[in-house]
Amino acid sequence: MSAVFSPPPAALPSDKELVLKVIPMPADTNGNGDIFGGWVMAQVDLAGSVLPARYIQGRMATVAVNEFIFKQPVRVGDILSFFASITRVGNTSVTVQVEVFAERFSDQGKYVKVTEARLTYVAIDDQGRPG
Repeated sequence: MSAVFSPPPAALPSDKELVLKVIPMPADTNGNGDIFGGWVMAQVDLAGSVLPARYIQGRMATVAVNEFIFKQPVRVGDILSFFASITRVGNTSVTVQVEVFAERFSDQGKYVKVTEARLTYVAIDDQGRPG
């Protein structure tokens, strides 16, 4: 019999802004029945773009996924909270740290950090060139 690892509840960050909440559904699962990592990555990209949009105030594109760490699986019905903070502002780019916390549907009120990432966005012109 194997032990089941249950991470201790995490405190939500007070130094980051809540930018997105979403509940993954059965159509978002992989072959193991957990939420597909690519779906999580897409949600992180959306969440990460919220704060840079305030600086760029126009078109922008994701130019780099500097780091992406999956810490725990995401399950169908989890309530995911995405927190972001800007870590760097350049001439045409903004780098953002995103942390994702899952509130398990069956254990609401307790959070588990499931993913963290650092992404860079760049302002682009109407032709899609950095500007």
